[in-house]
Amino acid sequence: MTFGQLTQWFNTKFPLALQESYDNAGLIVGDPRTEITGILVTLDCKEEIIDEAISKGCNFLIAHHPIIFKGIKKINGKNYIERTVIKAIKNDIGILALHTNVDNHFNGVNRKMAELLNLQDVQILQPLENKLVKLSVFIPNDVVTVVSNAIFEAGGGEIGNYSECSFQIKGRGTFTPNENAHPFIGEVHQRTLTEETKTEFLVQSYNIGKVVTAMKNAHPYEEVAYEMYPLLNENQFEGAGMIGELTTPINALDFLKLVKQTFKCGLIRHTALLDKPIQKVAVCGGSGSFLLTKAKQQKADIFISSDFKYHEFFDAENEIIIADIGHYESEQFTSILLADTIKENFTKFAVHLTEINTNPINYF
Repeated sequence: MTFGQLTQWFNTKFPLALQESYDNAGLIVGDPRTEITGILVTLDCKEEIIDEAISKGCNFLIAHHPIIFKGIKKINGKNYIERTVIKAIKNDIGILALHTNVDNHFNGVNRKMAELLNLQDVQILQPLENKLVKLSVFIPNDVVTVVSNAIFEAGGGEIGNYSECSFQIKGRGTFTPNENAHPFIGEVHQRTLTEETKTEFLVQSYNIGKVVTAMKNAHPYEEVAYEMYPLLNENQFEGAGMIGELTTPINALDFLKLVKQTFKCGLIRHTALLDKPIQKVAVCGGSGSFLLTKAKQQKADIFISSDFKYHEFFDAENEIIIADIGHYESEQFTSILLADTIKENFTKFAVHLTEINTNPINYF
């Protein structure tokens, strides 16, 4: 398997279309045609990580955080970013970043945090909007199943935990082919009345091109009648953060001790503990202060994330506990998530987890 092939596979698993506009996920360094000899998975990519990859015979790095995040005008080794890129290129090592496209995926970073805390009935805290399209196709009655199956196989008609979802309305359609047409039904210059079924499917916007292509290939008409409507609906299975419940309420201090142990925190910065047990828990890997309002709206007892600024702690207003566990601490298990994802699907190459702690923050 090549750099490009594995990158493309990950794009079907964690679509790049899910990344935020400011992000730089994807294949950052490396020739897509290069064969993979081994993979090293890490949260961050630094010079010592490149050295580790070389020592373990790995020529492909998968990192959560992109080594190149902002624009680079010169590469001359003046900082760790440029030195890391230079070393990777010199040693023919590819670097793939899987960042906010994993953050926004239902089975991504936040789901891993929720699993570690044994949260139940988990839901996305802030679902993505304007990411769904309704596709309506007019199909001759005798091939509705054929065309629908093609759309389903391309990923259309998926709603959360349900697949092959559609809605059908039977009716009649008319058309008159001109002299340049090659009609599947009817004759040139004669109006044709035919029995058709208007079939509707929900499609994720990033997948609409693939679905439409599959639909056209399966449809018998020379000119397919179809419509696409962008929807304002939230996609409840894609978005930022996650919220769920503990099976049994727990004292706030005891829960913080559990969180500290689970995420191996040097310390936890938190707001005042409230005089009530913890049961509803919101989480967000990485910098999650922008989700505090959502966590409060959904009546979470505690919000676990990182990178809160001083004045943002005041926004808890004794309605919720903010627990800042550290950026690295909240995302460290992402490496395990990505490594396990590869191991479950491929056995052609060795997959290693980095043995280097890349957390730049130390606690005294």
